[in-house]
This record gives sequence, structure tokens and C-alpha cells, in this order.
Amino acid sequence: MTDDRRRVRGAEYEQVGGDYLQKRQLNQGAAGWVLLAGLGVAYVISGDFAGWNFGIAEGGWGGLLIATVLMAVMYTCMVFGLAEMASAMPVAGAGYGFARRAMGPLGGFATGTAILIEYSIAPAAIAAFIASYIQALGLFGGLAPWVIYLLAYGVFVGIHLYGVGEALKLMFAITALAVVGLVITVIALLPKFSASNLTNIDPGAAAGASEFLPFGYAGVLAAFVYGIWFFLAVEGVPLAAEEARDPQRDMPKGIIAAMSILLVTAALMLFLVPGAAGAEAMQASGNPLPEALRIALGEDSTIADLVNYIGLAGLVASFFSIIYAYSRQLFALSRAGYLPRVLSVTSGRKTPHLALIVPGAIGFILATALTYGMDGPDEGLADGMASAGALLINIAVFGATVSYVLLMLAHILLRRKEPELERPYRTPGGTATTGIALVLAVTAVIATFFVDEVAAGWTAAIFVAALAYFWFYSRHHLVASAPEEEFAALADAEKDLA
Repeated sequence: MTDDRRRVRGAEYEQVGGDYLQKRQLNQGAAGWVLLAGLGVAYVISGDFAGWNFGIAEGGWGGLLIATVLMAVMYTCMVFGLAEMASAMPVAGAGYGFARRAMGPLGGFATGTAILIEYSIAPAAIAAFIASYIQALGLFGGLAPWVIYLLAYGVFVGIHLYGVGEALKLMFAITALAVVGLVITVIALLPKFSASNLTNIDPGAAAGASEFLPFGYAGVLAAFVYGIWFFLAVEGVPLAAEEARDPQRDMPKGIIAAMSILLVTAALMLFLVPGAAGAEAMQASGNPLPEALRIALGEDSTIADLVNYIGLAGLVASFFSIIYAYSRQLFALSRAGYLPRVLSVTSGRKTPHLALIVPGAIGFILATALTYGMDGPDEGLADGMASAGALLINIAVFGATVSYVLLMLAHILLRRKEPELERPYRTPGGTATTGIALVLAVTAVIATFFVDEVAAGWTAAIFVAALAYFWFYSRHHLVASAPEEEFAALADAEKDLA
């Protein structure tokens, strides 16, 4: 081993030149807590417009209700834990950085990889829903889905390449418009609500089947995946830590405010959309809000058309913001040497251009391949888009839930191993709170196999392959001066002194 390398906890670190980090700098001070809260809502708001309703097909409305309540508890507890860790360790690696300090390089890479799977796949699912909304409106002369996917990735990756400040402000404006769309939907559907519409699916023969749980007890577990879709990716707010003005104060305020808003919007959509249009009609829709409005108000409803247009804004907001999230997670892992270092080089506008483009290309290929391969031309591209979206949700949720398990373990371990770590914000209830999230996250991982064991199995195989890459290659080529590694190195040094 040469003098510029050192071994720590089974990993080998290289000392790099002074220009290494200069070529990998983000635009600091671009976001306050209001923009961070907007970012958190933007990550998730597409889940209010499409995707969650597939849970009705798995568990009926009652099963989805139970699943959503449990997932809301999981996310709320998790957000409190993340707020604490983000205030103590404000780095772009976020989840990877937290787990790295608590569980070493392997735990950090495993967490970062799971998050990267989630954030790389979620935009592909959202692209399928964007195409569904566009085709429902008959826009652009009936463009083929793959063209819509290509345009979506091309335009919004391009905006991120231009600069983070401009991207976050545009994202905030689009998100505000999407919230207006949800408000319009609530006002329009409220007079049409009937509790009987929630349970209009005939019970099957499964164990525990009833009007409330038409697919039995097992349907509740299968619906977890879609209950998660109401909140998926809110945990990405800490990825903006190095671009926040005052991360120690702004991170907790931003992520908790975002979660509070999402709890309200999830409850409203879950009750009012199937409550006005019927659970049976909503269980397979690629654009449930406009379809519910047309059922409740008539096919020629102007409000339905308006919400359909605004729904595009909601989908775009999440698509746009999760592109930001995957680029920052990939940037951090690459900067520290866990993934090829070239992926973290930033442009003159301080944007990680390859970290934006590479996952975007993968997402485009996946969305296109699944859309045209799911049902084929005999069933129609509308079914292909909906099926592709549902499958991609399951893949994204698998990555997400694995990361949640590791993140909550990180919080519990850090509380026990480093009780004196400066924590500007502390989780209410401490490790009991994150322990609840941990148990529910493990259950959610299991649920992904109930929905599609093949997709979950392939995703798990990719995850294992990534761990093999770390074990045999990247752990021997880590970068000592990366911020996340410096946080961990400082902790190790303090431990040695003690």
C-alpha cells in the first residue's frame, strides 16, 4: 500500500489532489426552509395524482386505508429521525452519509444504493403517468409514449443542467400549481361523496374477505406498496443539505413541514376520489383524479379537464424534483469513490451533469421497454403505460423500503454509539420513534414480494450485485476527503482519543 493510501474499517482510502473537490462543488446557499419544504412536497405530490389507486386493486379500499395509515405512521416517525440526522450531518450524501457514520462504508454504500434505486426508478414510473394524462387530453396529436418519455427527460434534465437555484424555484412554482389542482378536486368532489362508493367491490374468496376488505387480509399487506406512494421520496429533502442556507435549522423545518402537508393531501385523495367515483372504477386508472371528476360531474366536465391539465403539473413536479434527488445521491456516492468518480464532476454552473444524464437514460429505457412489452399492441398502449407504472412503483418501493430499514438502524445506532454528537434537532421519542418506523419498514419490504415477487426478486439481485461491486472493487478506492467520509473519520478519531 502506497503512502497516499490508508485502511480504515475494511476500506482503503486515497488522498486526492486539491483540485478534486474543486471540480465537484455544488451551489451553496440556494435554498431556505420554505424551498426545502416545497422540494419535499414536490418529490411526492405526483403520488396524489396517480399510482396510489392501484392499491385498491390489491386490497380494496379498506385494505388501502389500513396500509396508508400504517405507512403514514412509518413516514412520520422516519421523518423525525431524518430531521435529527440531517441537522447533525448536513451533507449531500444524506442517507448514505448518515448510515456511513453509523455502520461503516458497507452500510453507507448499501443505504445509498437502495436510495439510488428508488430515485432512479420513480421518475420512470411518473413518466408513464405523465403519458397517460397527456393521452387522456389528446394533446400533441397523439404522441407515442416513448416520445413523451424522451421529451420529459430531455426537458427537465436540461433545466437541472442549467442550475439548481433556477430549478428549485421553477419546481416550487409548479408544485404550488399542483396543490391548487388538489384543492379544486376536493371542492368539486366533496358534494358527490358517498361512503357506499368506498366499498362497492364484490368480496372474493380470500381469507377475511368482506365488503371492507374484498381481497382479504393478505390484500392489506399487498396494498402497502401503494400506500407508500402517497409519501415516497419525502426523505430526499436532506439531499439538498449542501445547497441550503442554514441546514442545521432549515432541514428539520423543511422536511417536517413537507410531511405535514402530505398527510393532509393523502387523506383527502384517499377518501374523496373513490368516495365520489367508486372504488371499483378507480382501481386500475392511470389518471384517477380527472376520471373521478368525469364520473361524478359528467364526461364533458370543464373541471375534469382543468384538473387533468393541472395534474400534469403535479406529475411534472415530482418528476422534476426526483431527478434532482437521484443526481445528488449519485453525486455523493461518486465523489466518495463508491461509484465511478467521473459521475460526480460538476459543470461550470456547479451541476453534476453526468449524475443527471446517466440515471435519466436508464429510466427512459426502462419506461419504454416496459410500456411496449407489458401488454403489447393487442391490449393497447394505455394498458401498457398503466402496467408499466404499477411495476415501476413496486421496484422503486423495494429500493425505498430497504433504505428505510437501514436509515432507521443508523439513527438507533448513532443514538447509542454517539450520545454526545451535537444534534441541533432531536427526534421526539428518540429511538422508540425510529424503532416503530423500522418495524413497519421491514414489513413494507416483505410487501413488495406480495405484489410482484419477480420484480422484487430482480431488484434484490441488482442490489446484491451492487454490493459485490463495492466489496471487490470500490472499497479499495474510496476518497478520504469527501465530506461524508470526513464526518465518519472525525468520529473514528474521537473514538480513538477516548
